Amino acid sequence: MQSIRYRLIEFFIIFVLVPISFALEFNIWIKVAIGCLGFVYVVYVLLEVENNKFKIRQHINWKQFWMRTSIKLLCIAVLTALYVQIVDIENLFIVVKNKPLFWALMLFIYAFFSVYPQELIYRTFFFQRYESLFRNDALFILVNAAMFSLAHIFLKNILVMVLTFIGGILFALTFKKTKSTLLVSIEHAIYGCWLFTVGMGTMLGFPS
Repeated sequence: MQSIRYRLIEFFIIFVLVPISFALEFNIWIKVAIGCLGFVYVVYVLLEVENNKFKIRQHINWKQFWMRTSIKLLCIAVLTALYVQIVDIENLFIVVKNKPLFWALMLFIYAFFSVYPQELIYRTFFFQRYESLFRNDALFILVNAAMFSLAHIFLKNILVMVLTFIGGILFALTFKKTKSTLLVSIEHAIYGCWLFTVGMGTMLGFPS
């Protein structure tokens, strides 16, 4: 295990410096290179330093997970549908109505190529590297959610920052309870796919 000082520097670079830099204007391919290098580093540390095996956890309580996730999804669905209907009714379910094949493709790409890397970095890596540095669980959850929100600062949208902070709390709580990257990725994918479906995709950075 690396020193606390090393992990704090690592934390600042990966979760503060890099996300803020992505909000600045510079060559997109440099940003892509930075992102790829960062992800390779995260995977390396998880495999070689934290000794992860990337196996699905045994004895997962699927029934409890789906029950909790369904209840949260219902609340999210009602609130976001009302929000879009009030604020921007023309976009309510616009993609699924007008471009159903594009909608399905985007859900697939998002769920399999965006959500899992995010959860690997912001839950699996984050918890294993930094949870021991915090004595207060609530503070740790809030810091995790704040960093997850900061990761979306490049979209330059206050609503997105608020939604991802709330989402970060939900995902952090799920991961803390289950210690399963798979479960938190499924939950993340479900909520994100719903937001795209209901008509909030543009503000969340989805192609439209």
